[in-house]
Amino acid sequence: MGSFSIWHWLIVLVVVLLIFGTKKLRNIGSDLGGAVKGFKEGMKENTTKLGDKTEEDGHTIDVEVKDKHHS
Repeated sequence: MGSFSIWHWLIVLVVVLLIFGTKKLRNIGSDLGGAVKGFKEGMKENTTKLGDKTEEDGHTIDVEVKDKHHS
């Protein structure tokens, strides 16, 4: 009972296809793919901006961390 067989997954797939239809599922897949692509481009753009900013400044901040002990 813990794991599903291939027949369970095929029945679920058929039910999903009957409910949503192939056109709607295709649209959902393309929308999801576009969102992932946009996210990847945004992350790439963000790291590029971050890298440019650190190269422009040329400053390094050195910080020492001290623990506070409460008695």
